[in-house]
Amino acid sequence: MEYKDYYQILGVSRDVSKADLKKAYRVLARKFHPDVSKEANAEAKFKEVGEAYEVLKDPEKRAQYDQFGSNYKNGQSFTPPPGWGQQGAGAGGHGNFSNFFESMFGGSAGAGMGGGGRDNFYAAGEDVNAKITISLEDAFNGAAKTIRRPAGSTETGTLNVKVPAGITSGKKIRLSGQGKAGMGGKPGDLYLEIAIAPHSHYRIDGNNILLDLPITPWEAALGAKVTVPTLAGKINLTIPAGSQSGNKMRLKGRGLPGKTPGDQFVVLQIINPPTDSKEAKKLFLQMAEELSFNPRESLEATL
Repeated sequence: MEYKDYYQILGVSRDVSKADLKKAYRVLARKFHPDVSKEANAEAKFKEVGEAYEVLKDPEKRAQYDQFGSNYKNGQSFTPPPGWGQQGAGAGGHGNFSNFFESMFGGSAGAGMGGGGRDNFYAAGEDVNAKITISLEDAFNGAAKTIRRPAGSTETGTLNVKVPAGITSGKKIRLSGQGKAGMGGKPGDLYLEIAIAPHSHYRIDGNNILLDLPITPWEAALGAKVTVPTLAGKINLTIPAGSQSGNKMRLKGRGLPGKTPGDQFVVLQIINPPTDSKEAKKLFLQMAEELSFNPRESLEATL
């Protein structure tokens, strides 16, 4: 018979430890188990992997194999488990693989697939949690994003993610079956927690949006009509006469969309012009002389 490289079959080095050998075998046995694997040559591969492990796990057999190399006859020292060649009911003609698998992994291979008792082997996959940062515009309008699969997922590569309009920080997007794969069971899910990146103009409070709006002292004092940006486009806003810094003006329904849309709040901020010219200084001096105004009057009364 042809020489088989048992180390290569198990994907390990020739100096592999007993623990790592067993670990490699368990991975391949799960992969090629005929009751689980969808690969066409699963049964043959499963037998081959079992044969290699039976030899290498035994120190005496392994030494014999290492010594004689290509003269080692395939299967010479391989002792199949009891009932290896039998045709077991419910195993689809694969012999007594399920009993052998049960002895190796401590669980029956019969429940959950119509055979009664496979629940211990067909373990569901694990959920994976990750974070994704999006722009405020994406949160407002919704977006289609392409992301790299996060660490912990069984698969690699990229994923297409649909970000719903109106999503807020802390909310999670669930991608069914995109988490960590199980042992023949359903893969876990991937949960992407949303974080909204800081914006250069807007702030977020729940599903409300806040905008600091700079206005001049005369616009605040006399009132004015100004153009204000919103995420849905520009609008004209009337500033009431006598407005003060910190006053809030509510734009209903202009926040993040949803079943109950948020609002946009415009926070007025009075900004003084620079006094870097004689004319500007003259105007401020004139106001100081002609206007009888003390903004600290109520505070000074308590002193």
